[in-house]
Amino acid sequence: MAHAVPSFELRPGAAGSPVILHVPHSARTVPAAVRAGIVLDDTALERELDDITDAHTAELAEAAAALAGRTPWMFVNRLSRLVVDPERFPDEREEMLAVGMGAVYTGTTRRGTLRAGDGDPGPLIERYFRPYARAMTEAVRDRLAATGRAVVIDVHSYPTEPLPYELHGGGSRPPVCLGTDACHTPAALADLARAAFAGCGGTELDTPFAGTYVPLEFYGTDPRVAALMVEIRRDGYMTEPGGPAGPGLHRFATALAALVDGVDH
Repeated sequence: MAHAVPSFELRPGAAGSPVILHVPHSARTVPAAVRAGIVLDDTALERELDDITDAHTAELAEAAAALAGRTPWMFVNRLSRLVVDPERFPDEREEMLAVGMGAVYTGTTRRGTLRAGDGDPGPLIERYFRPYARAMTEAVRDRLAATGRAVVIDVHSYPTEPLPYELHGGGSRPPVCLGTDACHTPAALADLARAAFAGCGGTELDTPFAGTYVPLEFYGTDPRVAALMVEIRRDGYMTEPGGPAGPGLHRFATALAALVDGVDH
């Protein structure tokens, strides 16, 4: 499966920084060979990309990295999550399988059909998911070797109004949702995030999205790997759905930089 852009990019930061800003859902690119397996017409696919893409989050993370006192590392997915979603479990542990959104999506945000349900996800998993997971594992391992710890900060966004695919869409939708994990999110990290985003309209924990991303090699076993998911409600920084970024992007980037500085202090 050839593609026009690299599947992912690791941007080096300062040698002594433990922070990795992880941006998994910011891209819209779907390689032609993958597009052929998607049943939506072009108009419907563009609408789906508007809904599912965390638009401008790579730009936001880049701005935060530039503002931080010590440059964090960045790991950015350059392909759409409609190719594979690198943050899903690749097996039956993934609760989003209930709506056809495991590592390889078969369903859409509005509970329609994205791919034929009898298709084999194996080739996409091998071509895209596993290399991404290996590279992210190496990035975390490298930070552990260099600094004795790694802090993965996931940069996401979510729509103001819930979409039908959301399993927990009935909860509160604050300006900033902080996703946590019992093993990998120390209370001090959550506190730093609350303080950093205090001027952005309010934060809540694990609503409407919960959890964090940690490479499976470390997940649940290595407390040296800390993780936090930052979900920014889209009306705070862009025109929904899929429109341009606005002045709010700088405000959230400044807050994210403050979080990076607090972690790296």
